[in-house]
Amino acid sequence: MLKETLSIILAGGAGSRLLPLTEDRAKPAVPFGGKYRIIDFTLTNCLHSGLRRILVLTQYKSHSLNKHLRDGWSMFNPELGEYVTTVPPQMRIDKDWYSGTANALYQNLYLIERSGADRVVVLSGDHIYRMDYAPMLEFHMEKKADMTIACMEVDIAEASAFGIMTLDKDSQITQFEEKPKNPAPVKGNPKRSLVSMGIYIFQTEALLKVLKTDHAQTLSSHDFGHDIVPYLIDAGKVVGYQFGGDEGRVSPDRYWRDVGTIDSYYEANMDLLKPIPPLDLYQKDWPIRTYSGQYPPARTTPGSVGNEGISINSICSSGTVISGGSVQNSILFNNVYVGEESIVSASLLFEDVVIGQNCQITNCIIDKSVHVPDGTVIGYDKKQDEKRFQLSEKGRIVIPKGFKF
Repeated sequence: MLKETLSIILAGGAGSRLLPLTEDRAKPAVPFGGKYRIIDFTLTNCLHSGLRRILVLTQYKSHSLNKHLRDGWSMFNPELGEYVTTVPPQMRIDKDWYSGTANALYQNLYLIERSGADRVVVLSGDHIYRMDYAPMLEFHMEKKADMTIACMEVDIAEASAFGIMTLDKDSQITQFEEKPKNPAPVKGNPKRSLVSMGIYIFQTEALLKVLKTDHAQTLSSHDFGHDIVPYLIDAGKVVGYQFGGDEGRVSPDRYWRDVGTIDSYYEANMDLLKPIPPLDLYQKDWPIRTYSGQYPPARTTPGSVGNEGISINSICSSGTVISGGSVQNSILFNNVYVGEESIVSASLLFEDVVIGQNCQITNCIIDKSVHVPDGTVIGYDKKQDEKRFQLSEKGRIVIPKGFKF
């Protein structure tokens, strides 16, 4: 089953809602959780699920992503038919860049056909979750479906950001609406809706047929949610696989986050600091793989006047030095320095960030290599912060890479 399956990861979106973190990098390459990139979670799921033939469709600002895949994921054996291959727009069919999720696959019909796969798993490169895809593949085959969509329940107040579906008693999707203003509730619970997770399994023959049909429609937006799913519901058999049940080897923590906005990204990182994190990074038989640079161990040390370096409920990655400062409820990526009498709280500090002495930093995301001067205060005066920085809808402060104070 696994050898007859091709995996395609969509990793080419512009990521405009994550600006300025995506100013110089693709969204799947945005750092996460102290040492990872967002795409590591989808790739790890493929690895542990036994899916070893993977195409990563890239487009915007892909250099950082390509470098990460080269450094961290060059571990498959091509002699055994295994690979992780990045595929930018090749202009085989036309002269355009990818213009939608369905168009991205259509432009790579040649690679899908050449793979000889019976099934194609289509995944997003910008979601945070752990999932064994093997039970979903078995479900897809058992139902003899043309397409299977992973789904889960969310609060109805959040559901308008997703595709909403209704299932019959045999798990067949009878209704589907992409990002409606008034989402339909699940039967028996008016406070919840059943949403698509953007995880799809296709029979290859059905996928090729629907991609060609969609391409011929001049009014199509060439998008899975708007065009492909509704067409196949009418013309074929589409079923819903409910996430969080029998997930094979991975423990069913039922955690899945689309980190497409600054606030959702920040909150997903902060989830890792909860006493019992909803996403378990420490499951020994499901480690999240990534590229790790050769940094020394993290340490706390007294500063020049004798103040102890303190870390409270924080993730401090390799190379981090807290020298007489205090870090609370924060995530520090590799090679971060926090100076004497500085206080960092509820913040994400990317690689090579330097916090000078006597600083007060809260509620911030600081991109890599930013040097915060001595005595800087950020996060305590909204009006002053708005004059200098970008703030999210919920008031999180984002300081971009290369920012000069």
